[in-house]
Amino acid sequence: MNPLFAAYGALLIAIAAEVVGTTLLASSQQFTRLWPSLGTVAAYALAFYLLSFTLRVMPVGIAYAIWSGLGIVLVSAVGFVVLRQALDLPALIGIGFIITGVIIIHTLSGSVSH
Repeated sequence: MNPLFAAYGALLIAIAAEVVGTTLLASSQQFTRLWPSLGTVAAYALAFYLLSFTLRVMPVGIAYAIWSGLGIVLVSAVGFVVLRQALDLPALIGIGFIITGVIIIHTLSGSVSH
């Protein structure tokens, strides 16, 4: 298997785990509810573990830009759809810029592979 392909797979699963962890964090009520708190810790542990595999192949700055960018977009979407949190026009424009940045990194940057 291509190492870069595996790194992207690990990164995408890590991002999904981080989104789950962040969503559960909101439900943990400052770590006062047991199951959401344990889920938060487990999801973040999995996310960082998988991120470590990505860093074998991808520079930390690029991996973290993709991680944080997609994480922000997905957490915002979950907040909007599941938690019924409002997003105003400036927030949507900012999210659009984040998506644009991730696309530029992914398609145009030569920094993604060593």
